Amino acid sequence: MIHFGKGNLRIPKFERPVYVVAGGLTDYRKRYPEKNTCQLCVEALRMAVEENDLKVDPEQVRRSVNWCVYSQFADHFGDQLLAAAKVHDYLGFDPLGNIEVKTGGATGGSGVLAAAQAVASGYASCVPVIGWERMDEVATKVGNSYIASAACKDFESELGWMYAAYYALMAQRYQFENSVPRETLARIACKNHEYACSSPYAQNPGKYTIADVLNNEIVSHPLAFLECCVMSVGAAVLLVCDEETAHRFTDQPIRLSAICGGSHTLRTADRRAMPILLLPNETEATYKEYFGSRRTDWPGFSSFLASRMAAYLAYHMAGIKDPLEDFDLLETHDAFTISDVQTYEDIGLRPYGRGREFIESGDAYYEGRLPTNLSGGLIGTMHAVGATGIFQLVELLWQLQGKYDKFHGDAKRWTRYGKTKPADWRSLQVKNARRGCAISHAGTGSHVTCAILEKPS
Repeated sequence: MIHFGKGNLRIPKFERPVYVVAGGLTDYRKRYPEKNTCQLCVEALRMAVEENDLKVDPEQVRRSVNWCVYSQFADHFGDQLLAAAKVHDYLGFDPLGNIEVKTGGATGGSGVLAAAQAVASGYASCVPVIGWERMDEVATKVGNSYIASAACKDFESELGWMYAAYYALMAQRYQFENSVPRETLARIACKNHEYACSSPYAQNPGKYTIADVLNNEIVSHPLAFLECCVMSVGAAVLLVCDEETAHRFTDQPIRLSAICGGSHTLRTADRRAMPILLLPNETEATYKEYFGSRRTDWPGFSSFLASRMAAYLAYHMAGIKDPLEDFDLLETHDAFTISDVQTYEDIGLRPYGRGREFIESGDAYYEGRLPTNLSGGLIGTMHAVGATGIFQLVELLWQLQGKYDKFHGDAKRWTRYGKTKPADWRSLQVKNARRGCAISHAGTGSHVTCAILEKPS
């Protein structure tokens, strides 16, 4: 049994405010032979400094940078050790200092956390976070095995060197405990693929019915192809600054009011039971009838302690009382439909055992109480792993700045990526959005970050 000490649950604080001011993306593809990794990173950085309505020119931004953070999941894909050094040089930031972050699928979120710590401490005042993944230089089967090696190779790898198999077992356990219909999981896939149809960056958009998902080819029972994230090539950039620099750069700085991390054992079977860590919107009475009857322990095999830990710290850091009421937007790490339902519970959108209600009620949809993954998420748009957590925050930034249409609805932007803007394109701009949250998740829950962006009051 795990018991926390007082110091374990100390709420983090920034010594000075941290802001995000601009973001840039590439489009995301299964294969991208036309451009190398450095070119993709340059493209994303150029969008950030040239197309975000900054009040200073790109050269002034470059001259303001004093630290850089790079985010790449695996050297294996591009067969280049110290790839960050190569990108750093290519972007023109030598001889400034830099670090490269690797925490599996949460690498992008962890990269932003590292940048925020640098700014909050006073070490730096302007930090670009650049993330990418090059997943097209190996066969899909090999790529799956590379990704799967982010789980414990001594144990989980015996399940077939594929993350879908790991999560399929979780899905089976979760359904056993909570009787979640397959149709509920299919709704998540349909929603995220459809929202990707409004994004020029999306790799896997589509309008599907629940029947399409249920009849889709199975990857690992019960998960179908349409319920799994895509393997992508692409890059993303987020510019993190202190308050003075943020206001010098833009009239619409967005505050990073909290970003916190949690972790859990790499080997899922090593996860010991513990008293449930309650979020601000929960009490012991919330679970009086659930644990001990439908489930025997927590977090068990169907909840993510790392997600709960990250949310617990971030909510207290940012003063969040009820995520369903306090957030206007949410980006989850929807690597699989089952992990999305699990995350709904871990971050307090519904109590444990009732995650299905969030999607079934309509709360997760555009114009619902808490629109989720309007970007298309990992299922519909991308999972270029090192870029993913950054991509989520870029999408939130543009929503909070009221720039969804600018970055998604311009026909010329679609043409830039060799696409035609759909005749039935619709704006997914959330009106008067004030605060958003993003969950960046690794492995079977080994690392998670929870980031909260909000308009300054």
